[in-house]
Amino acid sequence: MKILMVCLGNICRSPLAEGIMKAKAPENFVIDSAGTISMHEGNHPDKRAIKTASNHGIDISKQRSRPITQSDFETFDKIYCMDMDVLADVVSKAKNEEQRKKVSLFLEVLGDHENAEVPDPYWGDMQEFEDVYHLLDRGCDAVLNKISK
Repeated sequence: MKILMVCLGNICRSPLAEGIMKAKAPENFVIDSAGTISMHEGNHPDKRAIKTASNHGIDISKQRSRPITQSDFETFDKIYCMDMDVLADVVSKAKNEEQRKKVSLFLEVLGDHENAEVPDPYWGDMQEFEDVYHLLDRGCDAVLNKISK
């Protein structure tokens, strides 16, 4: 199973989601993350995201931001988007229906479609990063539970 986590800049939410999923998923899973913009390309995750992950025993400090590419649609089985804007952007890049079917809103797996967006903690404080971590943690558990069925 190959899973791609996608947010806007690939420095807060998707690196955290990648780190959490890598910590939980079987070793044969391939987990990566990307952003819909290239503004932070090559940068490490936000220091607050690194610290939040570290507080939970996960090291995301070596990750590097990258934009989503056309080849990601061929490589990955599932592409999870952190919010509706990211979802719309990613779906618009898909070449066909088969690729579009791989793309979904990450938290929809929890069943609460009205609150299915992962809030962007970038402009917030450490508590917002912590809240996002717990949301992503629950989402990763749900995704793995669904895949294993």
